[in-house]
Amino acid sequence: MSDLNALESEILKKVEGASTLEALDAVRVEALGKSGQITQLMGKIASLPKEEKAEYARGMNILKDAVQSALTSRKTTLESAALEAKLASEKADATLPAAPKNLGAIHPVSQVMEEIIAIFADMGFAVAEGPDIEDDFHNFTALNFPLGHPARDMHDTFFFAPDPKGERKVLRTHTSPVQIRTMKAQKPPVRIIAPGRTYRNDSDQTHTPMFHQVEGLVVDSEVHMGHLKGCLLDFIRAFFEVDEVEARFRPHHFPFTEPSAEMDVRCDRSGGVVKIGQGDSWMEILGCGMVHPNVLRNCGYDPDEVQGFAFGVGVDRLAMLKYGMPDLRDFFAADMRWLQHYGFNPLMVPSLAGGLS
Repeated sequence: MSDLNALESEILKKVEGASTLEALDAVRVEALGKSGQITQLMGKIASLPKEEKAEYARGMNILKDAVQSALTSRKTTLESAALEAKLASEKADATLPAAPKNLGAIHPVSQVMEEIIAIFADMGFAVAEGPDIEDDFHNFTALNFPLGHPARDMHDTFFFAPDPKGERKVLRTHTSPVQIRTMKAQKPPVRIIAPGRTYRNDSDQTHTPMFHQVEGLVVDSEVHMGHLKGCLLDFIRAFFEVDEVEARFRPHHFPFTEPSAEMDVRCDRSGGVVKIGQGDSWMEILGCGMVHPNVLRNCGYDPDEVQGFAFGVGVDRLAMLKYGMPDLRDFFAADMRWLQHYGFNPLMVPSLAGGLS
């Protein structure tokens, strides 16, 4: 038994001296592996005289349990120490500013969306949102789209399969349904913008099946076309960061506004760059108009008591014009090189006071 006690002391000393998990595992294999010291001694039990087997086996079990217990305890200690060392090496000071190069880049669509929201928030507009999947009433009927209008056709709009009632939901073709939901939920005055994704069955260099739009709505007892023009001129000046903008409003047709207009701004197209507020060219920038009386009635408003104006701008197109991106399809190509070139610093939050871009 004295030999077993000496062997136990020797092995436990090695266990205590193991400074790494790898070293500890080597001690375990040396003692308890297939060819280990204890394993070999256990194999001798069968060859012992009958009267010695019981006492020898009891001594071997005590030795084996003591070594196994020491290995488990030492392993726990070493694992805890390794974890503490790893946590210490990965410690970060949350009060320090993050390194911009590790934060990625803001997509131009997100940047321009925030710029537009910042401008209209300064004018007193609230942000309203609604679902991307709409019903016929909110997307068409309430907005004065007659039956048979081209927008209701499959070649222009993404329709879902009919539900049990025969109604087909659609991916909204504009954010105008948000205006309807807002007017049905609150009484005048209303002053909102509705940013979000919209969907139309179209795809080329300047059109994508999914794009981004911001629409605006103002409804009050004393609202007229002059207010609409002033609001949009202020927006264009702020967005393109120019002092003066010359604009013209051409008669147009939208089912939900009357009168309707498209807004053109004077620009210079020379040198392959579009410069707003100068030059001899004109460029269509957005659609707008006075809210159609039928739309007001559909939302429970009395057109003899209130009137309003509405407008809609394409966020992706504004981004192309302001920041010089030639192809709209690249916005959705998931090319990191493109985003690194056109992306924005995530720490630079757009504001009129600090600068939009």
